[in-house]
Amino acid sequence: MTAIMRKELRMIMREKGNIFFLLIMPILFIVMFGSIFGRSGDVALTIHYIDQDQSESSQVFLKELDHVKGVTLKKEDQSNINGVIEKIKKGQLSSALVINKGFGADLIAGKQADIKLYGDSAANSESGTIEAIMENIGSGYQQQKLAQTLSEMGQSKDEIAHTLSPSVKIEKVATTAESVNYITQVVPGMTVMFVFYIMISMTRRFFKEKDSGILARCQTTRMKSLQYLIGMWIPYAIAVIVQCAILLGFGHLVYHLNLGDMAALSLMVIVLSLCGSGIGLALSVLVRGENQGMAITQIIALGGAMVGGLWMPSYLMPSFVQTIGRFTPQYWAQKGLQDIFAHGADITGIWISLLVLVAFGFVGLFVAVLRLPHFMKSAAN
Repeated sequence: MTAIMRKELRMIMREKGNIFFLLIMPILFIVMFGSIFGRSGDVALTIHYIDQDQSESSQVFLKELDHVKGVTLKKEDQSNINGVIEKIKKGQLSSALVINKGFGADLIAGKQADIKLYGDSAANSESGTIEAIMENIGSGYQQQKLAQTLSEMGQSKDEIAHTLSPSVKIEKVATTAESVNYITQVVPGMTVMFVFYIMISMTRRFFKEKDSGILARCQTTRMKSLQYLIGMWIPYAIAVIVQCAILLGFGHLVYHLNLGDMAALSLMVIVLSLCGSGIGLALSVLVRGENQGMAITQIIALGGAMVGGLWMPSYLMPSFVQTIGRFTPQYWAQKGLQDIFAHGADITGIWISLLVLVAFGFVGLFVAVLRLPHFMKSAAN
């Protein structure tokens, strides 16, 4: 059995495809998604504007808009409003803000000052964000107007402040760890997703053993079939542990991922390796060939990634998809890792995830043990 384990460990390191699927590809995915969405928590909004009024009031308004965190103003040619609208129609701009002529005069006269927001209907989210910012600034102008009116009516500053104070106070209370960001979604998500690609390597090795006649020769020795199975399984479980250590370490070093409780993380990685390699072992003795094994692996890995919340948080998906996702090992692996990284959970806080993953792993091992005699018999024929 130890000889088989040593042989398989050497074969895992020699196979260039293993390095690509288990390490290089997930690192590329982490870098790609991390670079695109790593700062998704920050507002990055460019507002294109045309100031037709060119008054002191319009300049003050634009300064207030420019002071909003994450907002960048970009001036457009005021004589080319039709050209700007045409850009929006062609999809070259998502929105444009136009301060109408007479804006300042209307404010001084106490009238309603008009501002137009041209937007692409296909970019409602950005237009809605700009509209919300505008309404917030507009409410400030409204409060100034009310304060001036109340002052003219003879109210003191304290009385004006009391009148304009909101009737309802909303207090924002943070309940999650400060480390929550998109990296805590991407790094564990890509790690869990590519853990299940170990099944391709396992299926390929089992059928190479079968086709080369090695498996048939093993049956002529004193080695028991269960010993052969364990000898083939343990090297791939070790490979998954090394894979997770490298990928999570990469996330920590490059993207400053908070790894949380190391005891909980270590146990989660071990259980995840049991789950992935256990299912891979069952698949290897169930399928009829390498191509079938690769196809089923893609279904398990990609399908589980989609519904298990590896690509996007589960709570953003439809409720029926969330329900389906809870029946996948990917969901529980992702949940356990995020509980450790984002919420500071220890072993007692992830025990359900650990239990579910162990159950998946043992079901895979049990199926492999039951199916192994048939697989061994087919190799002998």
